[in-house]
Amino acid sequence: MSKRITIKQIAQALHVSISTVSKALNDSYEISDETKKKIQEYAKLHKYKPNTLALSLQNKKTKTIGIIIPNILTYYFARVLRGIEKVATEKGYNIITCITNESYKKEVDTMQMLSNGTIDGFIACMSEETLKLQKFDHFHDILEEGTPIVLYDRTHQDINCDKVVTDTVKSAYKATRFLMKSGCKNIALVSVSEGLNVSEFSAKGYRKALKKYDFPINENLIIRQHDETNLKERIIKMLDTNKVDGIFTVDEISGAITIQALDAKNIKIPEEVSIIGFTNGMISRYSTPPLTSVNRFAHTTGETAAARLINKIEEKIDFEDIKTEIIKTKLVERESTKKLFIKF
Repeated sequence: MSKRITIKQIAQALHVSISTVSKALNDSYEISDETKKKIQEYAKLHKYKPNTLALSLQNKKTKTIGIIIPNILTYYFARVLRGIEKVATEKGYNIITCITNESYKKEVDTMQMLSNGTIDGFIACMSEETLKLQKFDHFHDILEEGTPIVLYDRTHQDINCDKVVTDTVKSAYKATRFLMKSGCKNIALVSVSEGLNVSEFSAKGYRKALKKYDFPINENLIIRQHDETNLKERIIKMLDTNKVDGIFTVDEISGAITIQALDAKNIKIPEEVSIIGFTNGMISRYSTPPLTSVNRFAHTTGETAAARLINKIEEKIDFEDIKTEIIKTKLVERESTKKLFIKF
C-alpha cells in the first residue's frame, strides 16, 4: 500500500510553498483561481486526504460530535439521528453514535470515554435508568470541563445546558380534546413509558383537558407501566369493567397493543372506540386501522439540536448562553378516530 501524499510533497512537485498548497486546498481567496485549480487537480489525482488528527491538534477541534441514544429500536430516536446527521454533514462534522440501551453505567462510561478529546460536544438523550436514579454528575463534570451538551427529549432541570424538547403537555391536552370533540365521553390513557418525561407530561396534559371541560377523571381508565408486559390483558380487563369510547396512547407500542386488545374484544375502531397515538411513526401509519397520531417532528428535533451544538462549538454562541427550544407538534388525522362534530 502506497503512503498518503502530503502537502509538502505536493508543494515540492508543483514548485510552490507549503502555505500556498494549504490555502489552495482550503479554497482561500488569497490564491489565484489558476493556481488553486492546478493544486486541487494534482491533489485529487494523487488521492490526497487531509490528516484530520493533525488538523484537530492544530485547531484544538476534532469536528466530531458524540451522539447518545437510549434505544435505537425506537422510531423516534432513529428519526432524531437522521436529523442530526443531516446538519452535521452539511457543517462538515462527523458523528460518533453510541447506544446506552437504557443503562446508566453504559451512559456514564461512554460519555467519559468520548470526553477525553475525541469529540467537541454531545447531543444526548438520557437513559431511563439515569432518570430513575436521578444521578447526573457525569453531565455536570463534562459541562464544567467546557464541553457543550445539548439534551433532547428526556431532560432534567438540574442539568444546566441547552435542551430541545416537545411541548408534551400541550400536545397531550390537544389530543385528549380532539377525542372529546369527536364525541368521546369516557377517555382512557395507556402508556408503557412510565418514569419518563413523555409519560409524566402526557398524563398531565390528559388530566388538564378533562378538568378544563368538566369531564370526570376515572383512575380506572389510566394504565401507566414501564413496559408492555401484560399490557394487552390489562387493557382487556379495563374494557370489561369500564365504559370506554376513546383512548389516548402515549407511545407507539401502547397504540399497537391497544388495537390488538380491541380486536380481541371485537370492538370496532373508530365506531365504538377512537384511538389517538403519540409519535407519528411506522407502526402508526401502517397499523389496521392507521392511527391518528401526534407528530413530534423527530427529524426537526435532531436538526435543531445539531445546529445549536455546532454554533456552541464554533463559538458563535457563548457557552453560558443556555436555551430550551420547543418543537411544536401536529395532530395527523387517520382512520382510528371519528370526525369532529362538537365545538368547544
